Amino acid sequence: MTTFRKNDSLAGDVESTRQPMKVLVILGHPRIDSLCGALADAFCEGARAAGVQLRRLDLSTLDFDPSVQTPSPNQQPLEEDLRMARESILWADHLVFVYPTWWGTVPALLKGFLDRIMTPEFAFRTCEGGIGYQGLLNGRSAQLITTMDTPPLIYRLLYREPGRNAMARATLGFCGIHPVRALAFGSVKDATARQRQAWLARANRQGRRLEQGRITPVERLKHKAGAWLRGLRLQFYPMTWIAYATGGLAASPSSGVFGNPVFWIGYLCLFLLEVATVLINEVVDLRTDRHNRFFSTFTGGSRVLVEGLLSLREVKAGIVAALLGFLASSVWLLSVASSAPATVIAVLGMLAILAIGYTAPPLMLSYRSLGELDVAVTHSIGVLLCGYVFLGGIWNDPLPWLLSLPLLLAILPSITLSGIPDLEADAMAAKRTLAVRLGRTGALWVALVFTLLSAVVAVAWQSMGLAAGAFGGIALAVIPHGALLSWLLYRHIRLDHPPGRIDGLMAASLGYVLWFGLVPLFQLAG
Repeated sequence: MTTFRKNDSLAGDVESTRQPMKVLVILGHPRIDSLCGALADAFCEGARAAGVQLRRLDLSTLDFDPSVQTPSPNQQPLEEDLRMARESILWADHLVFVYPTWWGTVPALLKGFLDRIMTPEFAFRTCEGGIGYQGLLNGRSAQLITTMDTPPLIYRLLYREPGRNAMARATLGFCGIHPVRALAFGSVKDATARQRQAWLARANRQGRRLEQGRITPVERLKHKAGAWLRGLRLQFYPMTWIAYATGGLAASPSSGVFGNPVFWIGYLCLFLLEVATVLINEVVDLRTDRHNRFFSTFTGGSRVLVEGLLSLREVKAGIVAALLGFLASSVWLLSVASSAPATVIAVLGMLAILAIGYTAPPLMLSYRSLGELDVAVTHSIGVLLCGYVFLGGIWNDPLPWLLSLPLLLAILPSITLSGIPDLEADAMAAKRTLAVRLGRTGALWVALVFTLLSAVVAVAWQSMGLAAGAFGGIALAVIPHGALLSWLLYRHIRLDHPPGRIDGLMAASLGYVLWFGLVPLFQLAG
């Protein structure tokens, strides 16, 4: 006999325009007359007092086979009780699991229930982008309430919470349920009657807290902060700093580089400019990002707008804040730098135009087959020349230009390759990247040519002692790495893969770029 307990009545003051929260409590203990059963009762009592809509599901009363008997769980017909349970999960905003921790994790009853009900196309599905899977239960949160004989502190520090991690991350989180908070009670075997009463009271309070919402202000802040960090795509910023620092070291200021406030104020300008550029890209590229099936860490944008993690209004506000910060830090830089203000303004202004114009109108260079060259220029001579000029160098000195050329050539392969996974979506959005214009094979040939050319130029600079010897020893790195990358590129050309992700190739190409920044940086620093 299936036990579904539902209370649709509201308690307390709830705004008439606000829908009451829907809460599903799932008791995973094989015995209802247990401490876990009492905790579930206490939580439900508190939740009813909070005015939520409540359903309760006691797994021990369900009639279902906990074992997956078919090659795929989707091939095994769902029993009537499981169909009703699945409907309740879809109904709920907030899921509460109450269960004992046995052998470090959940009981067999709860595990079997999850095995049968959290199936592909209901709880998750495979996809080409991201980690290869997409959760389908988004918009829900969860609460874990568990008992254990092990003291919770020992469970956390010594055993590292295997059961909680399995439920919160590998199961519920994997299916898109966030946040998942946990409440553990123990040690049960040593607990007094008074302690158990205190646990019941705490479970009741946990239910009552739903009156304030299922997401706490701290959780909302963490979620929003995580979305902003993801949207900023900080993984691409270190290369900017490396090139900028190389330019600063090449200027050889008498006041030093890394202890010089001019260096850090100048980098603040570049950092805020990059923030504005990245966020502008998110807004302008929203159409192509929505259609992108092969997004990854390297390509397809951050997807904070596509997934609704940030609103369009929030991102636009971030762009305005970053640009205002860029202008303010630029004024600060002009007040402390010893270089001619006109030179600083010209170099920084030209970099800003090229960076923002990558996607922003009216230039929209990435939509006109000039985006790859734009990125290569801004992330090589653009930021390197800033470092050189800010710290007293002259813009037309040959040194920063010589330092920049091999780096510029090395960037072109990776930025060209990044257009291959995005090819289909970019074409639909009329974004004319080199990959769209030349096709997949043409983009691979461009990457191969510039991989070889960058290695040749860097080795030539080393052999001739150009760029103040900054490329000394670089042949030891770029020749084997360049040979490997060239072989990988040629293999992809010959195999003619179907559209898709090229994560390994992207990692090899981005790693290749690092040599052209790190070797000059360390040589000049030494």
